[in-house]
Amino acid sequence: RDTARSLIARRAVKDLKPGHVANIGVGIPEVVAVEAAKSGLLKEVTLTVESGPVNGVPASGGAFGAAIGPHCIYTMAQQFDLYDGGGLDICFIGALEIDRQGNVNGHYSENRLTGIGGFANITQSTPKVVFCATFTSGGRKVEERGGKVSVLAEGRDTKFVDKVRAVSFSAENARANGQEVLYITERCVFRLGAKGLELAEVMPGVDVERDI
Repeated sequence: RDTARSLIARRAVKDLKPGHVANIGVGIPEVVAVEAAKSGLLKEVTLTVESGPVNGVPASGGAFGAAIGPHCIYTMAQQFDLYDGGGLDICFIGALEIDRQGNVNGHYSENRLTGIGGFANITQSTPKVVFCATFTSGGRKVEERGGKVSVLAEGRDTKFVDKVRAVSFSAENARANGQEVLYITERCVFRLGAKGLELAEVMPGVDVERDI
């Protein structure tokens, strides 16, 4: 069990409300679908995956793109007609890098095949965008005990940088479009404000100066 991923998913699912049509992205957002099932929300929301499934429980890991017990499966083109047309209420998306302005790099890593996929389509037309990312990666160790979160070891790479290497999601565009944007980590929650990231919530046990 990855404690950090679980913490993020449990916090993220609180933004999923009855009646919502949502997109579930690859990575940590996959766990949001599991938490939605645990909380009994599946009958009250519509979860979608860009490959076409509607409702059911989106599969995770190597099976991502499939779903367990979907009500129907659209073609990918039909699914993106829904997304591009503003059919989503909320989306849960991963992030490789986030900068102080609130911009997100969700597609570019050095020495790896680069492609933005449906990232831009989904995040540009959805009223509420929830980015789900660990604070650091590569050796990170986080523990939850007694309702409090402890950072036992930092990862080698930080997700929060001064400037992202590539812009997959523009904070300036999001503000112009009136989108609500959250950045949920295992330690805290940021929101997109008028000038960039604003600290909105801190997990119990986390020290702002030391851990954030």
